[in-house]
Parts: sequence; structure tokens; C-alpha cells
Amino acid sequence: MQCSYDARGNSVPTILLMMQKRLYAEGGLKAEGIFRINADNTQEEYVRNKLNRGVVPRGIDVHCLAGLIKAWLRELPSGVLDSLTPEQVMHCNTEDDCIQLTRLIPSTEAALLDWAINLMADVVQHEQYNKMDARNIAMVFAPNMTQMADPLTALIHAVQVMNFLKTLILKTLREREELAAKGRSLPSYSDSPTAITGIHMETINSGVPHDEALDGSALKEPHTAKFFRSATLSRLECSAYDKLWSFQYE
Repeated sequence: MQCSYDARGNSVPTILLMMQKRLYAEGGLKAEGIFRINADNTQEEYVRNKLNRGVVPRGIDVHCLAGLIKAWLRELPSGVLDSLTPEQVMHCNTEDDCIQLTRLIPSTEAALLDWAINLMADVVQHEQYNKMDARNIAMVFAPNMTQMADPLTALIHAVQVMNFLKTLILKTLREREELAAKGRSLPSYSDSPTAITGIHMETINSGVPHDEALDGSALKEPHTAKFFRSATLSRLECSAYDKLWSFQYE
């Protein structure tokens, strides 16, 4: 499939990024029960047909978009987490265990998982509006991340996957809070001419616009936040919006 890079450098199918962008633009993050409430089947079929023709229609129900994101993951030939055995997930009891387990996932699936975890974290950050905490959003995503023929086994495994996803979501949220706190604790550049001069000189040497350097200087992502990034620095040269995109908005 045609892929583009998300903000974290993950190579993700372009259609997912387009649906995510439209979901956010339509206020989906604040919609109560987002990813939990099912949309009208008739509209979902209409939107699915449009997407298959490379068009992202406007004015559609955000619950329809959310449902199609889950459906895309569910209808993969193999689940995002199918490379992990139920026993591996079952014995994943701590955050460190979860991080170790993510390192066993192939790079393509790891990129999808990282994208999905950050999508779920975005939802939880708007919990006051959408009523979806980390457990709720993990619960609705879990059955779409694995594929098992036996319904009973699938149900048991989904509970374990839910706990796995919940741990990764909470870890991502904590790292975001730590990053924001670190940004707030940095000294004001308006009070430090030396700091501004240093950034300006560094900007001149690097070719980065001065305003962008100021905006990005306090928001560098900690190494621990990149817990299973699949992209290399050379791949990051292509942004998620480069060569945009064979999909069109109506």
C-alpha cells in the first residue's frame, strides 16, 4: 500500500493518516464514546466505497471514521500483534515487560502499533469530553489487533492484549506529561540573550528558520519516547505530507 510518514517517523499507510486527519478535523477526539459507538452501516459502506476510490468525503459521522480505522486494522491479512504468542502477552505484567515485547514485533507491524498507541493516547487526553480512558480505548482496540479462529481463545487473548495496550498508552501519556513539564521548566529565552544568540547562530549554520528553532528547542522528544520507532533518520527526510497523496478530500 501507499505509505507516508507520521509525525513520529513511522511509515504508515496513507489512508490511515488521511482518516486520522479528518477524524481530528471533524472534532472526533471530543465525541463521546469515540471508537466505542458504532456508526450507521449504510454510511460506513458509502464511505468505504469512497475511500477505495481514493476520496475522503467530508461531513461524515466521526463514529463512522473511527469504525473504519478499526476495520482497517481488523481486516489485515494478519493482526498487528499476531507475531506475539498468547503466552508472551499473558506473561507481560510490567511496563518493562511490555517494552521488551514490542522489540520482538516486526518493523512494519511495530510502526502500525506505535501509530495506533499514539492515536489512542490522543483520545485519552480528551477524556473529559469523550469519556474514553486508557482502559476503555484499549478495550475497543484490542479485538482488532489480533486474529484467532476460536472465539473463546480470542476473547481471553483480547483481555490480555487490552492490558498490554493500556500499559503502552499510559506510558505514552506519562512521557508526554514529562516532556511538557520539561518544556515549562526551561528558562525563558526572552530573559537570556545568550541563549537566543546561540540558537540564532545554530540556526544560521543549519539552515533552519529562526522561528522554527525557537518552537522546537523546548520540545525535543526524549529517547525513551521512541520505544519502537521503525524509521531511520534518513527516512525522516520524507514528511507525512510529502508527495501528497493519491487520496483526495471532497
